[in-house]
Amino acid sequence: MNSNDSTKKRISYEEFEDMDKTEDNLEFINGIVYIQAAPSVIHQTVVTNLSTEFGTYFRGKSCRHSVAPFDIVLENGKEKNKVQPDITVICDKSGLNDNNYVGTPALVVEVLSPSTTSKDYIEKMDLYMRCGVREYWIISPKSRTVEVFTLEENRMFSEPRIYSKEDIVTSHLFQDFSVDLQNLFII
Repeated sequence: MNSNDSTKKRISYEEFEDMDKTEDNLEFINGIVYIQAAPSVIHQTVVTNLSTEFGTYFRGKSCRHSVAPFDIVLENGKEKNKVQPDITVICDKSGLNDNNYVGTPALVVEVLSPSTTSKDYIEKMDLYMRCGVREYWIISPKSRTVEVFTLEENRMFSEPRIYSKEDIVTSHLFQDFSVDLQNLFII
């Protein structure tokens, strides 16, 4: 089950839930099951470094962040999808339960890997827009850039704000949150 197979049979969310899941790191997007590959060292470094920044920022605040693997069930009408973003910021905690989060996160971060780039830019970006994620960060370890997309009133993501090299990345939602881009890529 790889993300490049566009000829896959689509299944329902119920069929996905009934599957014999020998693999915990599964995503279900638009009727297709995706297996998450193990992340690289630089991928984990970026996630860990950014998670540390979010952890410090959200301490004592009403929002919280989670790091993959953590299931996020996105519902939009009758549509149900399950994703495991690298980092998720949740402000409406009513959807939190012992196993996952059912609802729409405020902010989602995906760190690109060679096997996920297309899915992160196409399937996930579209899904996050449809479900109302207000801010979406895409981080490229290869080019050492961060793209920040903000959901606009027309429910489409804005053109990205692109940060690189010595830039300070800022959030549109959490305006007093910022992180020095150089600190994200320190191994």
